[in-house]
Amino acid sequence: MATTVYTKNAPDAIGPYSQAKIVGDLVFTSGQIAIDPAVGDVKAKTIEEQTKQVCENLKAVLEEAGSSLEKAVKTVCFLKNMSDFAAFNGVYGEYFTSKPARSCVAVKELPKDVLVEVEVIAEK
Repeated sequence: MATTVYTKNAPDAIGPYSQAKIVGDLVFTSGQIAIDPAVGDVKAKTIEEQTKQVCENLKAVLEEAGSSLEKAVKTVCFLKNMSDFAAFNGVYGEYFTSKPARSCVAVKELPKDVLVEVEVIAEK
């Protein structure tokens, strides 16, 4: 049975989905974008600022689920521009120090016209 995760320290879902689900000993987060939960919208403009906000959102969701970024085993990363890859990696590496398995792809468009979205699978 899956348990739904919700924290006010991360943005509310902008569609019919949950911030995360816990299934057994794993936490599956939904993709997080750079919405600042304090204002309910995207404030960050640069890829570095947006990546930091995304990672802070993921950190909050994982902590609410009883997990952490250090327990991440897999991430899936979506970039609007692959030319942002190096700058994205710089910030991402500061947060995901355990170096989980990862996929990173460029996509044509992301919600709210953001530059980055990341989802995580982590151990509880």
